[in-house]
Formats: sequence, structure tokens, C-alpha cells
Amino acid sequence: MTLLWIKALHIFFMVAWMAGIFYLPRLFVYFAENEDPNLRKVFNVMQRRLWFFVAPFALLTLIFGVWLIAIYGMDWFRASTWLHVKLALLVGLYVYYGYLYKIMRDLATGRNIRSSKFYRILNEAPVLVLLAIVILAIVKPF
Repeated sequence: MTLLWIKALHIFFMVAWMAGIFYLPRLFVYFAENEDPNLRKVFNVMQRRLWFFVAPFALLTLIFGVWLIAIYGMDWFRASTWLHVKLALLVGLYVYYGYLYKIMRDLATGRNIRSSKFYRILNEAPVLVLLAIVILAIVKPF
């Protein structure tokens, strides 16, 4: 029964973290498309609050994921090639989340060097990564 609870919490925190990952770059789009300094300040506050709100979800996703690996054991881990690919994609998501932090800090200090189109593309990229992760976790193609 404990295993199912850990899986459920892992999935819950992943979904909550991904919600933030999907919305934060959208706030960057709104920031880049708007020249009003007062609205830009509002977007900066929204970005900062969102990033720090979902940061614990990123950490808890990791904790429960590692806990699951520990429960299943090292033999299972070594034999699960699909999991190695999933973990590589997950590392990419954590790097991406760190990059969003950098962008957020740049925007807060007035260093917007990207167009709204760049932020739109940045906003859509994690959808494909999430799709791949879900397929790997459910289908386990290899």
C-alpha cells in the first residue's frame, strides 16, 4: 500500500510542478509584449511568486521519485532502460526550470533580450518532454 501512496504523491507533485513550468514562460510572453512599466512590475511579481510556489513541487517530485527507485531496488533500476531515458529527460526539465529562473531574474532587472516569439516556443517545448516521460513511464517501450 505504501508504494501506491508514494506513486500517487510523485505524480501529484509532478503535475503541480508541470503546471508552473507551463505557465511561467507564458508570463514571459506577456512581459515581452507589454511596454507599460507598471504592468511589467506586476508580471515580475507574478513570475517570482509562481517560480517559488512550484519550486517545492519540483523538489518533492524528485524526493518521491528517488523513493520509488529505492523501493523497487537496484536490480530493477539497472534493468529499466526506459527509466534511464526518463531520468535523462527529467534532468533536462530541471535544467530548463533553472533556465526559467535565470530569465525571470533577467526580466526583473530589465534585461529582456528575447522576443515574445522566443518565449512562446520556450513555453511549448516542455509539452513534448512531458509526453515522452509519460509514454516512457506507462508504456515502458524498452
